[in-house]
Amino acid sequence: MDKQELALVVIDRLKKEYPDADCTLDYDDAWKLLVSVRLAAQCTDARVNVVVEGLYAKYPDVNALAEATPEEIEEIVRPCGLGKSKARDISACMKILDEQYDGNVPDDFQALLKLPGVGRKSANLIMGDVFGKPAIVTDTHCIRLVNRMGLVDSIKEPKKVEMALWKLVPPEEGSDFCHRLVYHGRAVCSARTKPDCEHCCVKDVCVTACGVGTFGTESAVR
Repeated sequence: MDKQELALVVIDRLKKEYPDADCTLDYDDAWKLLVSVRLAAQCTDARVNVVVEGLYAKYPDVNALAEATPEEIEEIVRPCGLGKSKARDISACMKILDEQYDGNVPDDFQALLKLPGVGRKSANLIMGDVFGKPAIVTDTHCIRLVNRMGLVDSIKEPKKVEMALWKLVPPEEGSDFCHRLVYHGRAVCSARTKPDCEHCCVKDVCVTACGVGTFGTESAVR
């Protein structure tokens, strides 16, 4: 079994295990997801979902948030950590959306990357979840799991993992696959405790669970 075949097996298994997996950040507008994903850096999605309720209550649209000072934003988002830098990025980003995009979020990957505080992970999340376009979101769960499963070989740099997965994952599956990796990473293949391989839906094809490769054969993942 080569890596592309393994990817298709893992995608199918996770799809059955987590049929309704989607983004765990709450949002009802593209700009809100843009804000939330910036706040989620080194913070749990659950905490972000609570904090943004207060932020959006005070600043209900792009224009309102663009007119707020970074200090005013920081006062609300501080519980998410790194408040000063996150508030500065959110303020600058909303100003650009307000002034250059009429309050809308651009549906172009390169345009998203030019926004303050937006990296490849955030841009891919927006492209996949908001605009329904092919996306690979390499968050910590994704990177940890695809390394453990043998889809990539000891690659930890997010962009390199993303580039490797583009070669293995069908474009129409990428966004949902990454969401399912988050669910699986939290429920079974944890970073903080030993992976619960016994209850893992891909244990028979996972390099880490098998120890030697897939289906018990040496060097099965090529």
